[in-house]
Amino acid sequence: MHPTSSSGRIQLAGRTVQLAWLREHTAQAASLFARARAEVGHAWCLCRRPALRLVIRCTRAGRYHLAGWPQEGDQHETTCPFHKLGPGHSGRDRYSTQAIKETDDGVFIRLATPLASTLERAEAHENATDEVFDDRHARRAVGLLGLLHWLWEEARLNTWPPGMRHRTWRHCNALLRRHLREATVNGQELDSVLYLVPPFTPQAAAANTAALETFRARLGRHNATERRGLLLGQIKEVAPTPYGVAYRLAHQRTPLYARAALHARAARAFRHAFSQTAAEHGARVALFVVERSAGGHLVAADLAAMLTTRTYIPADSSYEVAMADALTACRRAFIKPLRYDSADAVLPDFVLTDQSPAAYVEVYGIHGRESYERRKAAKRAFYQRHQARLIEWDITRPLPDLTHPERRHPGPNT
Repeated sequence: MHPTSSSGRIQLAGRTVQLAWLREHTAQAASLFARARAEVGHAWCLCRRPALRLVIRCTRAGRYHLAGWPQEGDQHETTCPFHKLGPGHSGRDRYSTQAIKETDDGVFIRLATPLASTLERAEAHENATDEVFDDRHARRAVGLLGLLHWLWEEARLNTWPPGMRHRTWRHCNALLRRHLREATVNGQELDSVLYLVPPFTPQAAAANTAALETFRARLGRHNATERRGLLLGQIKEVAPTPYGVAYRLAHQRTPLYARAALHARAARAFRHAFSQTAAEHGARVALFVVERSAGGHLVAADLAAMLTTRTYIPADSSYEVAMADALTACRRAFIKPLRYDSADAVLPDFVLTDQSPAAYVEVYGIHGRESYERRKAAKRAFYQRHQARLIEWDITRPLPDLTHPERRHPGPNT
């Protein structure tokens, strides 16, 4: 018999507890996790009735975590931490299990960019570009943008919950760290190869500096292995140098240096993130592949960047930043679907999750381009077939009314 529904709670080994308690008291909860894993094999999420299964993961370091059951994310309440959009609403659908493999032991990600190399270049061969796609044209490896989007989606940072007013880098940092511990990238634990820039406070300055130095020391030549790392942060400024640019990051004094050719390529590939709009009205978040130079500097060997709002909701254009900000101002709850590495994926711009069934938001910012018009027609046909609620904004016109339907016509006692 399934447990009864109780929003925001988890049943583990016959005991009902708050998810927040499990996350804050991992040592105390270890025995509950171990018992539930041995006796039942999973936990229960009580956001709905009947309850939904949750995967219990245990990392190599012995840390336990909960994850949504595969293919059941869209069955959770939209306010549930384990809720995910259904199939066809994420670029993640384009990967094979060789690229992203989920097991009880964690998530195993095959990154297309090598993070370690030896004289034999073993890892570079394993991630050669001729092996990126399988026979079904599914991706066998994840690119840098794909990994950035995976992190954002797993941490639910592409989601704006009901009642939320603001979100800072401190909030993002806490949510992202949780998922770094669950994943392995190219055979290495993600939290050991990725440095997530921490929020700055005067009290934490010394500890942050020490953590960055520890990360820097792992890079470079160690015996016969050349090691690179990943760094995730927010670009505050791009400053020219005699050899290229220096990326100055929010919350961090130490810059990253890059060749002019790399920055030029990144500015073309991620033009919205490097636009003037990003600097004035939004933010730019980047995932870097970093090396240590002979002089000890951190040098970017590659990068992926995404435009976000100032509250870190991803956006594919400056017009989507305006729409996301407007939805937030109207106190709407929504999700921004992410493309990962699939530039041609046809996805909704936003999904409104505070009404049932969910409604969709489309932003039309380009006119006259044949490929764009085809994509627009495909989206409209999809919504018509499924009789979906649709809000459309042609950017040549004022924003539509985004107020929640129940708040547009208040009752006499409101």
